[in-house]
Amino acid sequence: MKKLFFTLLITFSFSINAQYAVMVAVDLNEGGENDYIELEQFFSEINKEAVKLGLQSGQSVWKRTAKEGDQESAPEYFIFNNYSSIEQIESGINWQELAEKVYKGKMSRRAIARMFDTSNYNAERERRTYLIKAVDFTIRSGGKIKPGDKATINLMTKKSDDFESYESEVWKPVAEKNILKGNLRQWIIAEVQDRSENAYEGFTHLAWNLQAENPGEWYSPSGFQWDKLWEGVVSARDMGDAMELTCVFSTEH
Repeated sequence: MKKLFFTLLITFSFSINAQYAVMVAVDLNEGGENDYIELEQFFSEINKEAVKLGLQSGQSVWKRTAKEGDQESAPEYFIFNNYSSIEQIESGINWQELAEKVYKGKMSRRAIARMFDTSNYNAERERRTYLIKAVDFTIRSGGKIKPGDKATINLMTKKSDDFESYESEVWKPVAEKNILKGNLRQWIIAEVQDRSENAYEGFTHLAWNLQAENPGEWYSPSGFQWDKLWEGVVSARDMGDAMELTCVFSTEH
């Protein structure tokens, strides 16, 4: 499986049919953002064709909002390639062949080959790759993801075997209530199944929250019973601060 990570040239949102995603945290060199966006613009059209042909379920690129105190290695962008199964991932995609089909009559083969030549591409310092699997998720309201949409992700470390049950049985109903109230569009809990050798080891899961455009007052339960349930949720995991993401490119079924 780890060989697969290095054959994907660009590799969160899940749709109902997307159970897996290859998530890439992209750490840019200083001054490399314009070249990086140019590359993603080029690949966005290729990804549309890959989704159309059923080679993947969707793809999106998100810019992380910088925060004071960020480490130098903090990623500027996240990429999510979504798949319906491990078999779909392992089938692979010939990206250059697909690019020649998409850009036929628009770009020469030499120009396309240059886009795949990394020898003169210095926009990125590093890519860290993670295979993640959806454990549980709500419906998604508000239609397809589009550029400008915002989401947050929280990296989480499981501390007890009932962690996932707490997320599904205690927190998920709260998320669903807030979706009905228009405060949230989707919630997902996902487990890291594999990661590249250079990827960070400090988390086992992540939570995804697709934000509503104009949220109202957040619904939050209260009372003794809820307080006890919440104690269980908190004791079952360690959770990092939320990272805000803004969608730049997106395509899906």
